[in-house]
Amino acid sequence: MIYPNFPVEGDVIGICAPSAGVGSKIDSFDLSLEVLHEIGLDTYETPSVRNDDCPSAPPEIRGEELNSLFEDDDVAMVMSASGGDYTVEMLPYIDQENIVAHPKWFSGYSDPTAIEMLMTTRLDIATIYGVNAGAWDWRPLHTFQENALYIMTGELIPQYSFDYYSSGGFDEETGGYIMDSPVDWTLLRTDEGEFYEDDQLDVTGRLIGGCIDVIDWIIGTPYEDLQGFAERYKDDGLIWFFDNFELTPMNLMYAVNKMKFMGLFDNARAVIFGRVCFAGDATDIDYLEQLERVFGELDVPVIWGADIGHTKPSMTLINGSMGHLEYEEGWAVLTMELI
Repeated sequence: MIYPNFPVEGDVIGICAPSAGVGSKIDSFDLSLEVLHEIGLDTYETPSVRNDDCPSAPPEIRGEELNSLFEDDDVAMVMSASGGDYTVEMLPYIDQENIVAHPKWFSGYSDPTAIEMLMTTRLDIATIYGVNAGAWDWRPLHTFQENALYIMTGELIPQYSFDYYSSGGFDEETGGYIMDSPVDWTLLRTDEGEFYEDDQLDVTGRLIGGCIDVIDWIIGTPYEDLQGFAERYKDDGLIWFFDNFELTPMNLMYAVNKMKFMGLFDNARAVIFGRVCFAGDATDIDYLEQLERVFGELDVPVIWGADIGHTKPSMTLINGSMGHLEYEEGWAVLTMELI
């Protein structure tokens, strides 16, 4: 696994828009950049970043802008400006040889998962899942945002499960996020094909994952090598983590069943699901009933409702790192090592 150099004070963060531009949220985006500047990092934006479109530009332009940041020796790290849709369109325009020749950290979450799967599973370069460049627009910053700053600059602090999360997202009346719902990490094991709750887990494995909606889209394309990754690191064991944006219970079942049929969970130490962002009328029970059909015959611990993904707060995870997860009665801590 290739671990790029972390940015240090005075380095430049190159920001591109492989998915949506930030034209509709310039003020909040600039608030986020203020935080990066306050910790001593400079930023450079490619031309499409502030476009008010999704996608931000034609796919070949988005590919060229990403390539330019990896090729530029003055850029220490590359970040996606935002999530959105359509990253998959620009994958054919990514210069993979250029990235291998100039390995740098790439950080993003949601739709940019596609770039991370390409880089980590095909090119063996670690990537950061959990924050786009617009992630630091809260005032004051939440602990999860401060944690992300530590991790993206190389201080791999332990990350603890939180007490509360925001069930409603951004609140227009207060102009912020209300942490109104208790966090409930649930550990599930199987017995005779059925889930049962357990209270302790202590596992180590190679971290890999991201937005499951996107992973499902790119499986079977030339821009992922999940099977190759799983084979290369089978002796380490894998800790899969999934951020479900809007897959229904049935669609999530189809997605992870496909991965099971590919053998991707054969050497899994654990499979972690974050909270669903847009579940519609579906309940946690609806999702778990479908996941039980997938994992009922596997001896793999499953965690549901973790601090991963679109519902905040969330952890920042390094694809390709060695993760150590400890869980006890709803409480969890995750540490990462670059080995």
